[in-house]
Amino acid sequence: AWHHGNSNNQTHPVAELRPNAFGLHDVHGNVWEWGWDWYGSLSGDPVTDPVGAGAGSSRVLRGGGWGFSAQSLRSAQRSGYRPEYRYVEVGFRPVRTLP
Repeated sequence: AWHHGNSNNQTHPVAELRPNAFGLHDVHGNVWEWGWDWYGSLSGDPVTDPVGAGAGSSRVLRGGGWGFSAQSLRSAQRSGYRPEYRYVEVGFRPVRTLP
């Protein structure tokens, strides 16, 4: 993952580092990724694919970015920011379902 110890304080093109076991690149680090969910409290119960609040003023950002330590980069890392928030360490990951 790109983190403050190896990123030279900048965003890098996707796939410059090895993919994870699922073949995905830059799941942790490089840039925070916008999520679809509104930011809010999550249930304390173990769930798969938790969904955040149904409405709110802030959307979820996940994963951490290149300005964070390697230990802080994880998909469970989440913050909430207003949708108009912009920063060099924030991006998104387009996804689609397979036909």
